[in-house]
Amino acid sequence: MTTRRSLINIFNRSYSAAVRDSAELTNIIKSELEHERNTIPFYLTKNELGSLGSFVLEWDKPESKDVFLRRKNEFGEEIAVSALLGPPIAAEEEIAQEGLFPNTGLMKVGIKKPGLSSILQFDCGCIGKCEGGSQFSIQNAYYLSSSTSLGDSVYKGPLFRTLDPQLQNALKDYLRARGIVEDFTDFLLHHLHKREYVQYMAWLQKLDSSVKA
Repeated sequence: MTTRRSLINIFNRSYSAAVRDSAELTNIIKSELEHERNTIPFYLTKNELGSLGSFVLEWDKPESKDVFLRRKNEFGEEIAVSALLGPPIAAEEEIAQEGLFPNTGLMKVGIKKPGLSSILQFDCGCIGKCEGGSQFSIQNAYYLSSSTSLGDSVYKGPLFRTLDPQLQNALKDYLRARGIVEDFTDFLLHHLHKREYVQYMAWLQKLDSSVKA
């Protein structure tokens, strides 16, 4: 957002007159608050989009960047998802269409079979589609012998993009069968964007109070 970028640029200009003048800074913060209240994207006016399916949202603290979801399927497998809002979609990739989520979502999906300590972990990204809905992609797929074998020195597997395309598609289908479907990524993208908006507004209000104190 233009106004948000302008506000951030003020803090990048060391010792600028605007920063030294509390009244001027307060006016800029109030302008940004007003702008955010009056330009809420339509998808944030909805209570929710998509569906969690059988996932349970176990961690969703206001002060945290990430959320944590978990489910068990009929085979006793435990599927855990840690997700946070990713970077903005690059300008050259962005398609100007109302409703397109401006940021990507980042997910780590862990799958653990009953009675085993090993974990299959997938690093994924999800993105809104210009025609509506969303889709996910896999960046990496790891086999971990246990939840403690997460160090950088542990070999976790080849780069996902170097795998045979058939295997790549099969692994995506494997995740879809475990609940990582479009309804789920719709919910996740909407929830993460809504959280970021609420967190940003709360930060602006705290900043305003601090400057005026």
